[in-house]
Amino acid sequence: MTAPGHDADERRLVEAAQRDLRRFADLYEAHFDRVYAYVMSRVRNRAAAEDVTSHVFHQALAALPRYEWRGVPFAAWLLRIASNAVNDHWQRSARERGNPAPEPVANPDTETIEHHAQLARMVRTLPADQRRVVEARFLEQKSIREIAQEMRRTEGAIKQLQFRALEALRAQMSGTHG
Repeated sequence: MTAPGHDADERRLVEAAQRDLRRFADLYEAHFDRVYAYVMSRVRNRAAAEDVTSHVFHQALAALPRYEWRGVPFAAWLLRIASNAVNDHWQRSARERGNPAPEPVANPDTETIEHHAQLARMVRTLPADQRRVVEARFLEQKSIREIAQEMRRTEGAIKQLQFRALEALRAQMSGTHG
């Protein structure tokens, strides 16, 4: 649940962006992690998730002049666009491969999306080497050996970086969740 002041702030951001589309950057910054986390949880491929997320914000920018504030968080509108974009992605992929498209995804679970967005923000706070290992290992699903070769480190060094990164993320998570 959002605080009443947050709703008013968000509404002001939306209205400012509708008057001057250059202000859309503020909305993009405020909602990128949430949208990307949602798309990534559905697509499970970093490059495709980046493409779909980019498409979502492009569509949102194009449709922003027609957006009407109805007291619902702006993120809900973005996630509806994202849900449609993910479904389009899967249908397009299925056509290209000649396979039937998977069933459309259900409405997004906002709690899970918020959790993923928070985790993405936390990963960005890690030291560069730890962040790279986490991204390669869990987003790109590369093996320890592949990451070691790519980063020109030993497998043991990569395992240590991964361990330290996961420990740092655990500490941050326990700090934010009590």
